[in-house]
Amino acid sequence: MFTRVLIANRGEIAVRIARTCRALGIPTAAVFSDADRNARHVAAADAAVRIGPAPAAESYLSVGRIVDAARSSGADAVHPGYGFLSEDPALPAACVDAGLTFIGPPADVIARFGSKINARRAAADAGVAVVPGGEPDDQSQAGIAEVARRTGFPLILKPSAGGGGKGMVTVTGEDALEEGIARARREALATAGDGTLYVERRIERPRHVEVQVMADRHGNVLQLGERDCSTQRRHQKVIEESPAPGLSDGLRARLAAAAVDVARHAGYENAGTVEFLVGGTGDDAGCYFLEMNTRLQVEHPVTELVTGVDLVEAQLAVAAGHRLPWAAVDVAPRGHAIECRIYAEDPAADYLPQAGTIAAWHEPAGPGIRIDSGVGRGSDVPVHYDPLLAKLAAAGRTREQARRRAHAALGELAVLGLRTNIGLLRRVLAHEAFVAGDVHTGFLAEHEGVLVQTGPDEVTVAAAVAAVSAMVAKRDRRSASDGSSAGSHPPPPMASDRQDVNAWDHLAGWRLKATDD
Repeated sequence: MFTRVLIANRGEIAVRIARTCRALGIPTAAVFSDADRNARHVAAADAAVRIGPAPAAESYLSVGRIVDAARSSGADAVHPGYGFLSEDPALPAACVDAGLTFIGPPADVIARFGSKINARRAAADAGVAVVPGGEPDDQSQAGIAEVARRTGFPLILKPSAGGGGKGMVTVTGEDALEEGIARARREALATAGDGTLYVERRIERPRHVEVQVMADRHGNVLQLGERDCSTQRRHQKVIEESPAPGLSDGLRARLAAAAVDVARHAGYENAGTVEFLVGGTGDDAGCYFLEMNTRLQVEHPVTELVTGVDLVEAQLAVAAGHRLPWAAVDVAPRGHAIECRIYAEDPAADYLPQAGTIAAWHEPAGPGIRIDSGVGRGSDVPVHYDPLLAKLAAAGRTREQARRRAHAALGELAVLGLRTNIGLLRRVLAHEAFVAGDVHTGFLAEHEGVLVQTGPDEVTVAAAVAAVSAMVAKRDRRSASDGSSAGSHPPPPMASDRQDVNAWDHLAGWRLKATDD
């Protein structure tokens, strides 16, 4: 398929891509900054190339250095993962110029959907409803204010560029409009370097539901079900699940059809996600196009767990020119899956990111449990990048079984040396509203007093202490067996420290059987 794939990313997603490539017999090359010289993703690849100092702008965000790394490593394809350059059209364009295959959509498609304004227009052209609002041609204060007044309050001012909910400003009335526009423009410039804004009506208590699509260059477009991503903090997802709980069959069908329409109209290729705001759960619920992410999503494991499809493998096959090998019936979801994002952050301190060295790390195992991690014991968590450490996903025959498995596994996930959000995640999973599937994008904020607690989480601390005790006991037994003193050997490596990236038994994915066209 490919001679070598350069993985233009770091952390858990780089490790995850390397695993699928290795299963397919495709050699990989990692890239690393000075801060990541000893990172787990470097060891997970067959080769590694230094691309610069720690700041992302001088390493992971440098198109030239990524292309140079591909050339020097002998790679003929580049997988961007998510984040960094994954939605920058400059990278696929540079890959084409260098004779490299970009594992993702074409540059013009990425550019079109990189502008939220253009994305809204593309969805509308495809006959898909968008959130009521407007895209001001006149980007002056007065021009934006005019569109805002036509839209009506409450409303949200959004940056056309960027993502992750950054720069969004809610305006509840006329008296706050002028300052809201000024603030939104400042934040848009600071986060994305582009102050272009558009306006959307604020939908009360919406759900954030997205549909996974996959398209090949032969015109085939397939949807692989939806995910509910409503459990968010600051517009950033924390817990995702598939299928979305409580939706009627008619609403699921509408969402799936709309996603396929958007992708087909855009001439889409490779993996993508069409995101919607949904007001209600019945056949007559309002569902509005929000945006399209032209890459693999962080939360893709839940789709893999319920469909049996390895989405990275599918990306590779499509990029190599193969046709999609499935029909819709082949990828119909079975069971339920829930994913929790493990962050190095302190929820009680306004989600302040944490940095430092992981003193102990223990991953749980069990039926239906999958861990995608980019760290292990001794890993450094630098200040320069996103604080996502790992993702814990649980699958079950029912949503309740998946929820219980996720809750139990989080209680066994041990991390020492950094504060994490594990305790928060456990409280969310145990909350009666979440148990009932009654979630919306303001769920965490609404229940913050109960979910965000100060002080150590007793279950998490107990799990960490148990993991360290087991590690010490194992070290002592090993020392006793070879007649040496207990203090003369370092602790044995934990499960996540092993470099055997062949052993990925979390995903019972189907092997793609695509053939050359």
